[in-house]
Amino acid sequence: MRANYDTTKRHILDAGQKIIAVKGFSGVGLSEILSAAAIPKGSFYHYFGSKEQYGRALMEQYVDDYLQALEEVLQIAVQPAQEPARERLLRYWSHWRDTQSGTEAMDKCLVVKLSAEVADLSDDMRLVLCEGTRQVMARLADCIAEGIADGSLRVELEPQKTAQMLYQLWLGASLLGKLQQDRSSLENAMEITLDVLAAPRPQTP
Repeated sequence: MRANYDTTKRHILDAGQKIIAVKGFSGVGLSEILSAAAIPKGSFYHYFGSKEQYGRALMEQYVDDYLQALEEVLQIAVQPAQEPARERLLRYWSHWRDTQSGTEAMDKCLVVKLSAEVADLSDDMRLVLCEGTRQVMARLADCIAEGIADGSLRVELEPQKTAQMLYQLWLGASLLGKLQQDRSSLENAMEITLDVLAAPRPQTP
């Protein structure tokens, strides 16, 4: 029974995410979510007490999914890691550039799409996204620290500050990309990231 409950709840959240990623949270009515999920209103309220509760659950699911994918890319649970940390970090940023410049709604970053909107609309949703971004930066910082330790990144980098700066850079580049409707800002972010995460220079004898 629990498995069926979780599967149906996930289905409703996934259906809503596809349209919310395009229209925003306020721009999608409950009837549109019901139609996308092909469920009656009574079924919706069996899983969510309100649209705001639905929004919080959607944010929580998105953060959980994102962190799981991030950990796979950065090989968080792989000991020892199969690749130098620098290569793992650059693969993450390359994936960000390619997905955020595409057209697939489910690939779009909901932090970029919804953060300004939900910050004013719902404190619950704001806190979920706030904690999610904190955890993303913490994992990036850990990987940068690994890169310093394995010799693939420069020792003068400060992991936490570098992770925060790069994450902020890419969020801003993604927002500009939406406004400009091209990928130039994301390409610029990639160039800056390559400079920041440049491999150490070989020491001369």
